[in-house]
Amino acid sequence: MENKKYDQKKKNFSGKGAKSFTERRNSDGRGNRADAGKYQNNKYSSHESEMNEENSGIVIGRNAVRELLKSDREIDKLLVQRGEREGSIVVLVAMAVDKGIPVVETDKQKLDAISGFAPHQGVIAMASEKEYCTVEDILAIAEERGEAPLIVIADGLTDPYNLGALIRCAEGAGAHGIIIPKRRSVGLTPLVSKSSAGAIEHMAIAKVSNIANTIIELKEKGVWTYAAEAGGKPYYETNFKGPCALVFGSEGNGVSQIVISKCDAITSIPMYGKVNSFNVSTAASVILCEAARQNKN
Repeated sequence: MENKKYDQKKKNFSGKGAKSFTERRNSDGRGNRADAGKYQNNKYSSHESEMNEENSGIVIGRNAVRELLKSDREIDKLLVQRGEREGSIVVLVAMAVDKGIPVVETDKQKLDAISGFAPHQGVIAMASEKEYCTVEDILAIAEERGEAPLIVIADGLTDPYNLGALIRCAEGAGAHGIIIPKRRSVGLTPLVSKSSAGAIEHMAIAKVSNIANTIIELKEKGVWTYAAEAGGKPYYETNFKGPCALVFGSEGNGVSQIVISKCDAITSIPMYGKVNSFNVSTAASVILCEAARQNKN
């Protein structure tokens, strides 16, 4: 599939437009925030990630992976056979780490299954289905539309169906972009693309190395962030007007505590049945539509 490039002019959103947004937010009684500390993620991970995705968009073999790493194509992750640390594998791992690409150790059986039992030589690269943009690109899209930024942050979704459905919900609600982490998260695989029902082609998606730090940077640009978690203010009583980012957590653990600590507030969907939560894409559709309604009105 041809990568869709975002050739909007990159802009620093800390200028006049962002300042007016910030002033408007600070004047509504919600006050200012103190900056929090920085958190860093290691570029190398030895934990095996979930691989519930179709076997397309992959590059196998040392020579093919080397050429891919030399190119400008987006790469979600590098899978390396556990225990393989000799010869050109060491060079490939070093190239990936240098470019900020997550390296994941996995078993030979998993690599065999992903490659369809083709000779993989202990290494497989997972190439992105679509070219990623930057957070600045997402803010620039909102500015070009003359709208307050509405951003979705996916904190560690590992199910491609859920990420695809989330992309579809975000696009339908008029969100300007989605932010996903580089590690411990599914990337833009063909299954994600398929699950989005085509919405991925109309949505700007940025991949960042640290969600908590990204939230701090968004705050500095006048964007308020809300974690969708239990125990917060009901979504229909939450003020989403103006620039805001909504954080939705992983299927099993929800939004991480580090990320919650960086958010301005928690927003929740009251539950009246016996189950204690909705699926992440269902919850996103409810809260996103309310945020869109408030801003459109």
